[in-house]
Amino acid sequence: MTTTLITGANKGLGFETARRLIAAGHTVYVGSRDAGRGRLAAERLGARAVLLDVTDDASVAAAAKAVEADGGLDVLVNNAGIEGRTESGGVIGAAELTADRMRTLFETNVFGVVRVTHAFLPLLRRSAAPVVVNVSSGLGSMARVTAAGTPTYAYPGVAYPASKVAVNMLTVQYAKAFPELRINAVEPGFTATDLNGNTGTQSVEEGAEIIVRMALIGPDGPTGGYFDAEGPLPW
Repeated sequence: MTTTLITGANKGLGFETARRLIAAGHTVYVGSRDAGRGRLAAERLGARAVLLDVTDDASVAAAAKAVEADGGLDVLVNNAGIEGRTESGGVIGAAELTADRMRTLFETNVFGVVRVTHAFLPLLRRSAAPVVVNVSSGLGSMARVTAAGTPTYAYPGVAYPASKVAVNMLTVQYAKAFPELRINAVEPGFTATDLNGNTGTQSVEEGAEIIVRMALIGPDGPTGGYFDAEGPLPW
């Protein structure tokens, strides 16, 4: 039996990924920073709920102990993330960017990935086929963001793309450090979720496709890569 933890899984891409992995035979922990929402989501899915706030050391440590006590972990999906908005609802662009706004966004999107990965690494390293999927973004691609005339180039936000560039670097360096793990970053695409006020152009079913695919890879699968549903992406 493969056991999987998904952070931020009580809604959106995390919820759909959980649904699909359960259908594929995984035992899934729905990580949620809100106990009630997490419990409801887990009941709907037939999953296990675990209280997990990726910005809180004690919360992450307690979640790791709970998962360990239940038998361990094979797959970690670092899905929890925020885009960050100004008071008027716009993305955090260069003119609005402050250190505090950057810090808040990095606390979830970057430090959260490090915090959770560090806490669960001992469990993953005991697995026969450990996998980590880091949910990144096409906005984390320097090649895409610098390609004039594309939607990625036109995106005015600064903090969110910077956080996903950091996630991509974490992915590469973790993959090199732990060659026995399969560790990859994925770009779900512009998916309609609460993250973007449901303005995305594709469904959560479409967005979850690459997350699920990379969560299901075996020991002979790729590692240290960056993928969307069509294949490898440029860094």
